Amino acid sequence: MILKIFNKFYDTDIGYSFFNSKIAVISSSIFFVIFLCSFFAGIVAPYNPFDPASVSLMDAFTPPIWSEGGSSGFLLGTDQQGRDMFSTMIYGSRISLIVGFASIFFAMTLGVFLGITAGYIGGRYEIIIMRITDVQLTIPTILMALLVDGIARAVISRSMHDEMAMYVLIFAIGISEWPQFARVTRASTLVEKNKEYISASRIIGLSNMIIMFKHILPNILRPILVIATIGLALAIITESTLSFLGVGVPPTTPSLGTLIRFGNNFLFSGEWWITFFPAIFLVVLALSINLLGDWMRDALNPKLKKR
Repeated sequence: MILKIFNKFYDTDIGYSFFNSKIAVISSSIFFVIFLCSFFAGIVAPYNPFDPASVSLMDAFTPPIWSEGGSSGFLLGTDQQGRDMFSTMIYGSRISLIVGFASIFFAMTLGVFLGITAGYIGGRYEIIIMRITDVQLTIPTILMALLVDGIARAVISRSMHDEMAMYVLIFAIGISEWPQFARVTRASTLVEKNKEYISASRIIGLSNMIIMFKHILPNILRPILVIATIGLALAIITESTLSFLGVGVPPTTPSLGTLIRFGNNFLFSGEWWITFFPAIFLVVLALSINLLGDWMRDALNPKLKKR
């Protein structure tokens, strides 16, 4: 069964392009290994950084196993709280991936809806949506996310904000990324709505909602998926940046951004591994997603030549 699915995928243009691109194979392999490790963190990670019973302050600042003073129980050393670096990175990547996927899904849903309706309906509605999009595109993503987080902190209490920090992050990043989806969707919709199959759909009496989301949307998914893939890497970096600045997840939550933030305080005192390994892990994760997005941009190009 698996072999049959593999053969069918390989016979497609996208499958042929994927398996003949070393960059696509390597980057996707790295990403899926990280994804599976974070998804099954409870099985893969040797320790649970959320479990106080598995954390001891006596183990704090233990260097990596190959360094002098290293311990065989901690492959990449421990942080200032005595948490195993390898375990916290795995659990931290889970948080980054959850925030990244959820925020991009939110941004894609909002952006695609506004873009496809603006392009199809047109008129004053299109002008309003596009002007809002243009204004928001002038504001950097990190500043918009900081603005949303600041408003959330002013509206809700500190204790409640710590409990809802992940949801605030998802909304803040998602509301910052939707304009890219809206602009691309609107441009693609303007092209599609003038084609003959859309005119035929109107003639037989289909509603505008059915035409937009059943007929137009499937034909404009290619550029949307490319933007979503590249946006995922940007969302993960934004989450880590906000956590590094102290406005992301709570300090007690093992996130890649919080690990780099706390490790940076001990960088010049000799405990370099606390910030070095999470930073390298974040770079590898973001780079693998970006390279996969670059391949998708070429493979999903409608002008791609068939073999």
